[in-house]
Amino acid sequence: MTLRLLLAILLAILPADQGPTSWTLQSSGVTARLRGVSAASNRVVWASGSDGTIIRSQDGGETWQRLVVPDAATLDFRDIDAVSDRTAYALSIGPGDASRIYKTSDAGKTWTLQFRNDDPKAFFDAMAFADARRGFAFSDSVEGKFVVLRTEDGGARWSRIPESALPAALPGEGAYAASGTNVVVRGDLVWIGTTASRVLRSADGGRSWSVAQTPIPTGPSAGIFSVAFADASHGVIVGGDYKKEPEAIDNLAVTADGGRTWSLVKGLSGYRSAVAYVPGSNRTIVAVGPSGADVSSDGGRTWNAEPGQGFHAIGFAPGSRVGWAVGETGRIARILVR
Repeated sequence: MTLRLLLAILLAILPADQGPTSWTLQSSGVTARLRGVSAASNRVVWASGSDGTIIRSQDGGETWQRLVVPDAATLDFRDIDAVSDRTAYALSIGPGDASRIYKTSDAGKTWTLQFRNDDPKAFFDAMAFADARRGFAFSDSVEGKFVVLRTEDGGARWSRIPESALPAALPGEGAYAASGTNVVVRGDLVWIGTTASRVLRSADGGRSWSVAQTPIPTGPSAGIFSVAFADASHGVIVGGDYKKEPEAIDNLAVTADGGRTWSLVKGLSGYRSAVAYVPGSNRTIVAVGPSGADVSSDGGRTWNAEPGQGFHAIGFAPGSRVGWAVGETGRIARILVR
């Protein structure tokens, strides 16, 4: 048997989905705590965090440029969503008017304030977009009512979904503003993970909603922190207790029916604040948290811990096995998955 034939046979029998092969640290040029990351392509990546920080790379992370959002130096941008190389939305968190949504359409040269929260009891946590025009944003509940905003015109107008369309919130139910990844939108499907370890679900673009209880434990500092879906059926939620980071106790669940029911899976090596499928696969999943990272190549049934430092958020470029993770003191890593 020739060496070439042997290599061909080995390649043919290797699993199609494998874990990350490299985590390459990059120099972000900032020291802020980074909580949001969104890749528009293998070249253009956006990240966001504390102290009004938003940075952008157009060369795959080799260099990063800090962008200036007017009157936002004290804001904490926990979520950034890029819908193209030049267009992105940034969400800041906090009570009252600290919760805002900004948009840029010129690669960050200028920003438009699209939404400023005027309810002192609301606290917006995350957002997600189906495309450049349709998006959703989620706040902690107010007086037993969920607060979900929707836009259908690229953020020019944000309107609140009627309370009658949503289930009642449990006392104090909201979301953790940890990585901007507890809201997922795929076409007309929307999923939102809450602090009460429940998943809100809409199958008609937000006109009507149902809610599913998941087996992940909840508590004052525990619950669902991140939601990801590979397609309309296969999804995963992660979380845990952020005050007990090294402990991994029933903090992962998967679904194969679009989020109607969830099955508990063990195997994560700690609290995890973000999870993502590698695009094009419903098997390879990466989860990150401040204490480390874990990778599954079988749809979330089994997990392997990845060596290295921890991160708060993760995102992959569309249709690519290249992604980025962000964390403390401006830490950024480029991830390559075979």
